[in-house]
Amino acid sequence: MSETDPQEAPKPRPANPRRLARERAVQAVYTWLLNPASATEIKRDARIEEGFTKLDARLFDRLIDGVTGDVDGLRALLTPLLDRPVVELSPVEHAILLLGALELSAHIDTPYRVVINEAIDLAKTFGGTDGHRYINGVLDRLAAQVRPDEAVRR
Repeated sequence: MSETDPQEAPKPRPANPRRLARERAVQAVYTWLLNPASATEIKRDARIEEGFTKLDARLFDRLIDGVTGDVDGLRALLTPLLDRPVVELSPVEHAILLLGALELSAHIDTPYRVVINEAIDLAKTFGGTDGHRYINGVLDRLAAQVRPDEAVRR
């Protein structure tokens, strides 16, 4: 058995701009949950960080404006689906659920399976060991409520 030449190994695909926007948004919402600031400040601070030019800035802005502008409404959508009070969620799970709830309820141009899969991937990247399962369960139930026609067609 011969070893594989590392130069011949397939190179990982770079993350697409929308994925990068969601990753940066999770980080920004996480920070905002711990240290509230205005959407303007959050977006300004994100833009000075390295790599911002590689992401979909329009999506990032929509996510930050949406979460900070309607956090109470998003929590109201999520709360009946949670097995614990919102204050007991980890800040990472809380941020991912807020972003997922926003995209499911307000960004209907993004298919619900994409929203859920992106949230699962974010939870695997930033969250605890089984956090992605929790995120999947909550957002799947939310999708059935806010996008019943689309969720039924799966």
